[in-house]
Amino acid sequence: MDGDTLVETVRKRMATELDRLGSEKALVAATEAQLDRERVLESTLAAERRAAATFDAWAESEADPDARDAFERVAALERDHDDRVRELLDDADTDAAPDPDALHTHLRNLDSTPERVAAGLVARPLVSDRSLLQVVNFFVNEADESTADVIRDLRSETAALVDDGVALLDSCCTDDADWERARDAAAETVAVAYEEYAETLQGMGVDPAPVC
Repeated sequence: MDGDTLVETVRKRMATELDRLGSEKALVAATEAQLDRERVLESTLAAERRAAATFDAWAESEADPDARDAFERVAALERDHDDRVRELLDDADTDAAPDPDALHTHLRNLDSTPERVAAGLVARPLVSDRSLLQVVNFFVNEADESTADVIRDLRSETAALVDDGVALLDSCCTDDADWERARDAAAETVAVAYEEYAETLQGMGVDPAPVC
């Protein structure tokens, strides 16, 4: 296996979950059906802050120097995203650190380098790419193109992390066991994100499955 094959495998295996995470219901779940500008941006800001905290924690404990450098870069990117989203909010708390959600609780419990890279630099961007698309669509529908453009940039930068993950997996996975751990960690990460999404919707009486 190589990094590109792992990404394709995860996309195929978790296609249903990824598709649903990119549906219009994603914002309903993320905002608990409070679909207004401030709540959508607050939800986006919280996601960026959780990601920054996760990658900061990984960078502090990571033994592999290449992975550590990558985690530091991603943490810095997420803090930059935090700044850009905060500028869009009228009254953002500059110090609030949200509790980890199910996704980031799962990520922070990963220890091995292959698992962290696959989960954090492949699976999480695949999930975030889809949720950010719905944020873009929200602001397009609100005729707020300037805010939509900011979120488009965040989405593009997040999606690009998958390529970084592919390159890093090719260097840190040294045998079949590493690749299996990485593949399973990526798939499990998507599953955790989907389970939280589905449970949130079901708690509101909304079916997470698409209406045919």
